[in-house]
Amino acid sequence: MANLTSAINVNVPTDVKEEANELFNNLGLNMSTAINIFLKRAIFERGLPFEVKEVNPKPSKELMEALDESEDILNGKVKAKGYHNVRKMFEDILNEDEN
Repeated sequence: MANLTSAINVNVPTDVKEEANELFNNLGLNMSTAINIFLKRAIFERGLPFEVKEVNPKPSKELMEALDESEDILNGKVKAKGYHNVRKMFEDILNEDEN
C-alpha cells in the first residue's frame, strides 16, 4: 500500500512561523515533521498533547470574598488584629478552633 499524504494549509502570524521554523531547525526538524509529530501525539493522547486553560481564569467565590474582606480591612470597615510576634499569631489561630 502506498504511503499517501495530504496537504494542510494553516494561516499563522508570520512571526510565529519564523520563530517556530527557527526552533524546529535547531531541533533538526522541519515544519512538516513537527506538525506530523503534533498530530500523531494528539491521536495517541486522544486529545491535545498539552494542557489548555484560560490565561486569566475567573477567581473563585472564596477568593473574591477574601479580597472584599481585605479591602474592608484596609478601608477601616472591619477591625482586624495585627501581630508583631509570629508565635502569638499562631497561638491565637490555634485557639480559635477551641472557642
